[in-house]
Amino acid sequence: MTQTAHDDTGNETPKPPMIGRNLPQPSRKKAIVDLANDLAPERDAWIEKNRYFHSEDDRYFSFLISEGQKILQLGCGNGRLLKTLKPSYGVGVDLSAGMIEQAQANVPECTFIVGDMEDPELIDSLEGPFDVIIISDTIGYLDDCEATFASLHSLCNRDTRLVVAYYSWLWSPVLKMAEAIGQHVPQVEMNWFSTDDITGLLELADFEPVKMEWRQLVPIHLLGLGPLINRFIGTLPGIRNLCLRNYIVARPMRDAAEPGLSCSVLIPCRNEKGNIEPAVQRLPRFCDDIEILYVEGGSQDGTFEECERVRDAYPQYDIKVFKQDGIGKGDAVRKGFGEARGDILMILDADLTVPPETLPKFYKALAEGKGEYINGTRLIYPMEREAMRFLNFWANRTFSWLFSWLLNQKFTDTLCGTKVMRRRHYERLAANRAYFGDFDPFGDFDLIFGSAKMNLKIVEVPIRYAARRYGETQISRFRHGWLLLQMVVFAFKKLKAF
Repeated sequence: MTQTAHDDTGNETPKPPMIGRNLPQPSRKKAIVDLANDLAPERDAWIEKNRYFHSEDDRYFSFLISEGQKILQLGCGNGRLLKTLKPSYGVGVDLSAGMIEQAQANVPECTFIVGDMEDPELIDSLEGPFDVIIISDTIGYLDDCEATFASLHSLCNRDTRLVVAYYSWLWSPVLKMAEAIGQHVPQVEMNWFSTDDITGLLELADFEPVKMEWRQLVPIHLLGLGPLINRFIGTLPGIRNLCLRNYIVARPMRDAAEPGLSCSVLIPCRNEKGNIEPAVQRLPRFCDDIEILYVEGGSQDGTFEECERVRDAYPQYDIKVFKQDGIGKGDAVRKGFGEARGDILMILDADLTVPPETLPKFYKALAEGKGEYINGTRLIYPMEREAMRFLNFWANRTFSWLFSWLLNQKFTDTLCGTKVMRRRHYERLAANRAYFGDFDPFGDFDLIFGSAKMNLKIVEVPIRYAARRYGETQISRFRHGWLLLQMVVFAFKKLKAF
C-alpha cells in the first residue's frame, strides 16, 4: 500500500515503500545484522533499562532539531528518535529488518527502509534534499566513514545539517563492563573515535563542523543527582569533555557560495541627525541591488526629518524611512528586518563607529559561503583613541569568552553593532523566537542566540573601531553591564542547563 507524507505546502506526496536489499555482506556486517535482528524484540526493554540516558539523549536532539523538518535518520533502530522529533517528513534506514518492522509499527507516519547506508544505490534511491540527516551511533559500525559522509551530499541543500552523535572513546572500558554485567545492550566490535577524529572525517568529506557539544557526565538518574551534575557541572569547560555523549553538527560545503544576492542595510537611529547623510555617502555599492532602511526611534534632534530629507535628496538609491513601534534597538531591528526585501540583511549602527566602508567584507563572507551569520568584532585591530573606554573593553573580553562557551562557537565581541545574515535564516529565527522569548533590549542577543540555536555557521569579521563624530553614546556601562550579566544567566539556562 502506498503511504503518504506532507510536503512544505501541506499537500500529500507519495512516500516510497519499504525497500529491502539482498546485498552480499562481509562477516562483520552480517554479525551486525544478526545481532540487531535478535535484539529487535527486546529493544524497548533495553531502552527502559537505561531510561534516563535515552530520555536525555532525546531531549538534546530535540534542542538541536526543531519540529516540522524533513529528517533522514541513518541507523534508525525502532524509530523512537524520529517519533520524538516530529518531522514533517521522516525517513529511517536500518540494516535490520526486525528493527524496521518495529519502526514502521511504532511510527506509521514515517517511511522506513531496510538497507545499508554504505550502499550508494540506496543513497541514490532516497528522495532528498533533507533539512537534517542524523547518524546516531551508526558511525561505530561503518567500514568507510569518509566515503559514507561524502555520499550524503546528493541529499543536501545549502541549509542541510548533518548531526553525528557518538560515545566518547574514554568510556569504552565502562561500556564493556556494563555490557558484561547485563546493563548495556550487547554489541559487536565497534569503531572508536574521538570528537577530533569525527570532525576530521567530516572535513575530508567536504562537511564543515559548525557546533560540538558534550553531554551526560553521569548517564544515570542517581536519585536526582545525575540531572543536577549534568546541567550545572557536566557542561563546564574542560569537564564537559569527560561526558559520555558527544554531538557534532556540520554543514555541506560543496555549494556554499551564493553569488548575486541583493542586500538590505538597516540603520537604526536615535538622536543621530549628523550621521544620517554620511552613512549614505560613505556606503560602498558592493552589490547590484542595495536597499537602505532607516528606522528612527523617537529622536529629539530632528533625526527623523533628516532621514526623510536624505531619502528625497538621493533618489538614485532605494532608501526607505520608518518609525519604530516600540523602544530600544532590538525593536528597531525587528521592525527593519520585517520590512526589508534583500536576500542579505545587514545592521549598520548610525553612530558610524563601524565604518560603512567595511560592509563589503561582510557581504563577501556571506555570499561566498564562509559563514551564515557574520558578526563584526572591534577587539582585534587597535581602535581609535576614546572609541571604547577601558572598563568596557575588558568587560567585552570577559563576556565574549563566556558566550563562546555558551554558544559553542567562537566570539570575541558580542556587542559589535554590525551583524549580517540571510533573510531566509532570519525568517526561520523569527518563526522560532518563542524558545527564547522577547528578552533582549539590545537586539544583538536575539540574533546571536537564535542563529546558534539554528546551528548556523558563525564567522567574525574584524573592523577598525572608530570614535563617534556626532552625538553621544547611548550605552550605560553599569546599567548595560548588568543586562549583560543577565544575558549570561539567561543563555546558561536556555542553552546549557535546560
